[in-house]
Amino acid sequence: MFTGIIEEVGAISRRSGAEMTIMAEVVVDGLKEGDSVAVDGACLTVAAVNREDFVVQMSPETIERTTLGRARPGDAVNLERAMPADGRFGGHLVLGHVDGIGRIEAILPQGEFSLWRFRAPDEVMKYIVPKGSVAVHGISLTVVEPAGDTFGVAVIPVTMAKSTLGGKHVGDAVNLEADVIGKHVYHYVKGTNQGALTKETLARYGFM
Repeated sequence: MFTGIIEEVGAISRRSGAEMTIMAEVVVDGLKEGDSVAVDGACLTVAAVNREDFVVQMSPETIERTTLGRARPGDAVNLERAMPADGRFGGHLVLGHVDGIGRIEAILPQGEFSLWRFRAPDEVMKYIVPKGSVAVHGISLTVVEPAGDTFGVAVIPVTMAKSTLGGKHVGDAVNLEADVIGKHVYHYVKGTNQGALTKETLARYGFM
C-alpha cells in the first residue's frame, strides 16, 4: 500500500530483461529483500539491496502494461516505499497496480502552477470523477474537468521539483492508477460482481 507521495527520484543504472537496478539514497534506508517499492507507480518487489541501489524484478504483466517495459538505464523514476502502519497518510490509497498507460495531452502554465491534461484509455477513464484521486506515475493528484477520454490535474511547484514530472513533455507516456475505492463502487453498481446493485439486491440482503 502506498500514498502517492514521492519520496525520491531515482535512476535506473542497469536493465537486464526483467531485472532492473535502481540507484537511490532515501529509499534504500531500511529497505530489505522482499519489501515493496512503487517505481513510477508500479508496485515491485525488492530482490536485493545495496548501499546505493536496489534490484527489482518485473513480471510479464508489469512489462506489458506499464511504461517500465520501455525503461532504459539512465531513466529517472519516481520512488516510494510501502507505507508503514503508523505512517502519515498524505495522499490517497495507492496500490501500485497500474490500470493503464496514458499520455500527456497538454501542459498549461497558470502562474506558479500548471494544469496538465492526460489522455487515458477507457479502463482508466471509467473510474475518473471530478475532484477524485488519480495516481500519475505514482504521484497522488486530484482530478480536474474530466471530459471524454481526457482529464486534468493541477500540479504545484513542489510536485514538479520532487518528481519526474519536471522532465516530462507533451506526448510522453505515463502510468495511471485510478482510485481503488471508485473501482470497487463502479463494479458493484455495474454488476460485474455478484449482480447489479439494485433496490432488489439491497432488499435481499436486509438493507431496505
